[in-house]
Amino acid sequence: MFDGIAGSLEKYMTLLGARQKLVASNIANADTPGYKTRDIDFQSEFQSLIQNDGPHVIEPDGLAARNDGNNVNLDRESRLLAENALRYNLASTLARAQIRLVRAAIQEKS
Repeated sequence: MFDGIAGSLEKYMTLLGARQKLVASNIANADTPGYKTRDIDFQSEFQSLIQNDGPHVIEPDGLAARNDGNNVNLDRESRLLAENALRYNLASTLARAQIRLVRAAIQEKS
């Protein structure tokens, strides 16, 4: 049971790490002419990760582009960074809780 949960948490955290890199890249390129925002469709990608596919980067629809073609919205990217950090913290808290349960079970049997 722990292997399944730990494996899923590991894949989830890997996906969060990939998204964090994309959002950071979007922010770094906020002033690059022609740069298009990149993201991950989080729900479908998590399902793909569970099935051992890698994350697929997308260009989100509906973002307004400036005259130079760049469509990075710093407010959106800041929100995504905060959301991603919350998800990562939750996943790491769940992983620590699972480890504590296993340790408690081992100590109880000793």
